[in-house]
Amino acid sequence: MTQAQALEILKTGANVFLTGEPGAGKTYVINEYASYLRARHIDPAITASTGIAATHLGGMTIHSWSGIGIKKYLDRYELDKISTTEYLAKRIRRGKVLVIDEVSMLSPETLDMVDLVCRTVRQNDDAFGGLQIIFVGDFFQLPPVVRNEYNNNSQSQDSLWEENEKPRFAYGSNAWQRAKPMTCYLTEQHRQDDDIFLEILSAIRQNSFGDKHLSKIQTRRVVRENLPEKAVKLYTHNINVDRTNDAMLATFNAKPVTFSMTTKGSSALVAALQKGCLSPKNLVLKVGAKVMFTKNNPKEGFVNGTLGTVESFDNYIHLPIVRTHDGRKILVEQMDWSVEEGGKIRAKISQVPLRLAWAITVHKSQGMSLEEAVMDLSDVFEFGQGYVALSRVRRLSGLHLLGWNQQTFQVHPEVLIKDSEFRISSEAGEVAFSKIPKAELEKMHKNFIKACAGDEPSVPSTEGDGISYEAISPGSEKKSAKTKKPKGHGFDKIREKHPNAFRPWSKEQDEELKEFFSNGVAIENLSETFGRKAGAIRMRLVKLGVLEEEPI
Repeated sequence: MTQAQALEILKTGANVFLTGEPGAGKTYVINEYASYLRARHIDPAITASTGIAATHLGGMTIHSWSGIGIKKYLDRYELDKISTTEYLAKRIRRGKVLVIDEVSMLSPETLDMVDLVCRTVRQNDDAFGGLQIIFVGDFFQLPPVVRNEYNNNSQSQDSLWEENEKPRFAYGSNAWQRAKPMTCYLTEQHRQDDDIFLEILSAIRQNSFGDKHLSKIQTRRVVRENLPEKAVKLYTHNINVDRTNDAMLATFNAKPVTFSMTTKGSSALVAALQKGCLSPKNLVLKVGAKVMFTKNNPKEGFVNGTLGTVESFDNYIHLPIVRTHDGRKILVEQMDWSVEEGGKIRAKISQVPLRLAWAITVHKSQGMSLEEAVMDLSDVFEFGQGYVALSRVRRLSGLHLLGWNQQTFQVHPEVLIKDSEFRISSEAGEVAFSKIPKAELEKMHKNFIKACAGDEPSVPSTEGDGISYEAISPGSEKKSAKTKKPKGHGFDKIREKHPNAFRPWSKEQDEELKEFFSNGVAIENLSETFGRKAGAIRMRLVKLGVLEEEPI
């Protein structure tokens, strides 16, 4: 299934399991759908099973969103406590769409708890209380951690569901069965462009990895004395990563420069953001340090995973200047990681989006695309761990292996069977949706927006000397072309990128804008935070008297 087809299905309001191989574009589809909803005044709840994944998406963990925290089970007292916590109840009741990313790392028990909370708070016995639920992930990647204490506790506590033999994966939960999600299995590939390497990764997924594939892997074996200078090292354990990075930084005689993270908002949400942020609280850099960008900013020429070297520090603002491996020089300015809810930022951390990058863990590499990497997979201890590491690089020539063990090329046998079912289900869904007439599909899209109390975007029209605005309504496409701007110039296009464009400012937003600007947040970042064009941000700052109007 293509990204475009999956997006059309999501717009109908159907419950969906969005999956596909690493690099298939799952995050892209979710971001596109979220922009589509926000342009129609619908605020989706973007969550993930881990802090790292949540930070990448600009959301929060599903544990925080639902109020279950680190609980391993819910009794009636805990459920009542969550249901009567005002801000949690308000958040869950007003929700329309719930996204859970990296669902493969979520235990069935946790998913059942989230479902129970949603049904209880919303007083609706449908799956997740009637929310559109979107599971995102790939079960071939890292599975949930199994802890025995849940099983021990659940035998003696007043659990809210009967205990049978517990499944390991989220798709075995009662919540998943109740939601009956339609599978959208993305088959495009936007990371790897090497057919031989793609064949190796596919063989691992299909459990058909053999001598032919191993012989290709063996050509990428390296020794420690002859490691490529620019490649990042991937390890399975944190201790190896910290030891490598600290030792390498100490070899440079240059003066260390420390960048400290700033925070604002709820201490619990700030802590969650910090846990998920790949940049440390105190980032220590030296000229010559090998670094990795930890955030996406295509406009400035970097994405999460871009590698480079600290070349110098700016003389005036003392920010690092990084030369990327393809030769570009980038002045790296502070960026924000935030949790937004209902159009308001509830917590924010700010840091230079870099980390030392001689080494990182396989776990923290999820979601990254690397040009090349050195990997020591001798201590792989979990199904999918080797596959995650290998699939971070774009091509076989970028892979440098110090070693591997037998489990490196293995996937979970249960997932292997289930993945076949997911593929068949996706193909059937694709065929079924292809038979729906375009007009009927568009009607389904509009009906879902209406059911969510959203509205279709407005389009600007030119009348007289100024600009006026009119809402799109059925049949409006029949109006004379003279009263409309050419296709692509309407509010729908503008608000895909700037959800709050042309909307009035509230007093609360004005105060937040002034505070962020006075704290040195760049206008480009303010544009992203407030969902408005940079020009509109400047005009508002001028009106508020905190920025001088530029001379004509």
